Amino acid sequence: MAGFLVAGAGLTALTAWLLVAHLHAGALLAYLLAVNLVTFGAYLYDKSVAGSDLPLWRVPEATLHLLALAGGTPAALAGQHWLRHKTQKAAFRTWTWVVVAVQAAAIVGWVWGTIGR
Repeated sequence: MAGFLVAGAGLTALTAWLLVAHLHAGALLAYLLAVNLVTFGAYLYDKSVAGSDLPLWRVPEATLHLLALAGGTPAALAGQHWLRHKTQKAAFRTWTWVVVAVQAAAIVGWVWGTIGR
C-alpha cells in the first residue's frame, strides 16, 4: 500500500505544480484537479489489472479510499460509475459514502464557521 500512496502523492504534487507553474492555476484548484486525475487513474489502472492475466499488483482498497479522502471523491465516484469498478463490494461502497459524508460535514462546518464570523 505504501508504494501506491507514495506514487499517488508524488503524481499529485507534480501535476499540481505543473498546473500552477504553466497554466497559472490557483494552488487549491490545481491540487483538486491533480488529486482527482490521480484518483481516476488509480481506478482505471486497478480496473485494467483486475481484468487481466498479467501478474501486476492491484491498488489496495485503502489507497483508493485515502485518495478519495484527500480530495479525489468526485473521481472516485466517477471511476465507480463510468468504469463500473468496485461496484459489487458493499463494504467498499459503504466506505466511499462515509468519505463523502465526512467531506460534506467538513465543508458545511467550514462554511458555517466562515458565515458566522
